[in-house]
Amino acid sequence: MARLISKSQQLYRRASRAIPGGVNSPVRYYRPYPMFITSGRGSRFQTVDGTEFLDYCMAYGALIDGHADPQVLQAVRDALEKGWIYGQPTEAEVELAESISLLVPSMQEVRLVNSGTEATMHAIRLSRGYTGKSKILKFEGGFHGSHDSVLTKRGTHGGITGTPSSKGIPVDTSRNTLVANYNDTKTATKIIEDHGHELAAVIVEPVAGNMGPIPPANGFLQSLRKHTKENGVLLIFDEVITGFRLSLGGAQEYFGVRPDLTTLGKIVGGGFPLAAFGGRREIMQKLSPLGPVYQAGTYSGNPISVTAGLTMLRSLKKRSNNLYTSLEKNGRLLADGIRDSIESLEVQAQVNQIGSMFQILFTGRNVTDYSSAKSSDSRKYDRFFRSLLASKVFVPPSQLESCFLSTSHTKHDLQLTIEAFDDSFRSIGS
Repeated sequence: MARLISKSQQLYRRASRAIPGGVNSPVRYYRPYPMFITSGRGSRFQTVDGTEFLDYCMAYGALIDGHADPQVLQAVRDALEKGWIYGQPTEAEVELAESISLLVPSMQEVRLVNSGTEATMHAIRLSRGYTGKSKILKFEGGFHGSHDSVLTKRGTHGGITGTPSSKGIPVDTSRNTLVANYNDTKTATKIIEDHGHELAAVIVEPVAGNMGPIPPANGFLQSLRKHTKENGVLLIFDEVITGFRLSLGGAQEYFGVRPDLTTLGKIVGGGFPLAAFGGRREIMQKLSPLGPVYQAGTYSGNPISVTAGLTMLRSLKKRSNNLYTSLEKNGRLLADGIRDSIESLEVQAQVNQIGSMFQILFTGRNVTDYSSAKSSDSRKYDRFFRSLLASKVFVPPSQLESCFLSTSHTKHDLQLTIEAFDDSFRSIGS
């Protein structure tokens, strides 16, 4: 008898003939083929094969209220009745920029774009245009999108000068990016002091989201703020993930550190393609049409995405007194339950968690930077991931991505998850 082929497998075969690798973003691929999704509601999504999964990927952090939030859905429906692109300004764009500035006070002026990659790319260009300097400092393992300046890794023999982490990037481009270890305050300080005359900016995820998550060490962000300011270097917080997730004012409110420029994405669009960058007024006014730093985009400030984002931010503001406390509480509850399983089963693993972000890392080391994150056993995580799929629980396929809670995850969901994790730990062994 011929083996039945799932609809996802059929679609993946079709996709592989039309799309490189069968996916439009490499993080969506996992062996032997990814599931294809038909719908999502709240904490769950459904595949083309009719299977429902409890979701902890949440579109890589974009969905703080879960799938198909009713308020956003209705607002977008109403907006679509009026048209969906004009190539002209709208009042909603102004309202969204004002809302962002109110919630994130360091962003005195805001420019809307379409993706986190665009936001970081333009923030870096702006920092170079404002300071007149060419180099930037980033941290190993920090992900700031897929443009040339930030697709870099440390040079050979521990050197700080970056080298390309992707084919197609000129070596000369990467030489303008210096690289240090995340949470290494001493080295970062030395680089800023030694290279301040050529450093336009330091760009950092205040919580590293693509190797953990990894919270900042005590004093790390504060030291970056102090030494960049003293050396005439701009500080860019990449809050594409943490913006409106750790608190209403993002990681900069959570940790009490105010950067010069901030990039936002994910939650700011309410699940639609939208991102933003912004900062001090005198910096932002170097952008065209006022200044000499060029940035443009046909779909920037798209009225449908703006409507979704504005609806989301208004909703978060109304609920902020209890929402973030509840997410933090549920994050700790879930992490503690998973840690209990790890300890009782003597699994060599740990849970990194802050707020509504968490991840399981199969290593005995304390994960504080990219090097320690890379010590995690990727093969064991792969078995863990597949075991969770069998339990109808979905987490990111890569161990170095963060998992995310949403407000739609119930206490019952969390208990089911703890039990599924426990079963998966048992199935893969210590």
